[in-house]
Amino acid sequence: MTQLIVRLAAVCPSWVKVLPAPADVVLSEDTVIQPDLLVAASADFTEDHLPGTPLLAVEVLSSSTRGIDLLLKKDRLERVLGRRFSEPSITAWELTDDTYRQTTRAVGDETFEVTEPVSLAVAPAELLG
Repeated sequence: MTQLIVRLAAVCPSWVKVLPAPADVVLSEDTVIQPDLLVAASADFTEDHLPGTPLLAVEVLSSSTRGIDLLLKKDRLERVLGRRFSEPSITAWELTDDTYRQTTRAVGDETFEVTEPVSLAVAPAELLG
């Protein structure tokens, strides 16, 4: 996770923060999530949380969190119109017509490449270690 934070921080503009968990994202009065990693405009943060949706939310999947990350958290983000990773893999989801759709996926040594909200190219296997 540290390597991903460093790579994202290096390509983000100065007005953006890259934060690992725990960082509360308050989606509504009764819905708070903590992505494993989030990217959002610095100006959008309050003293102790991010009200609303991040530019990018990253989840590192494990057998114990897979259901929460792929179902619950993704559903909560979709509901408020926000954005949004066994074998090392990274999956990018893009919000289109109020529904998240997978846009990019890389496994192992394959290159994962995105240009929005930041430009990043990395192989999931590079992030381990």
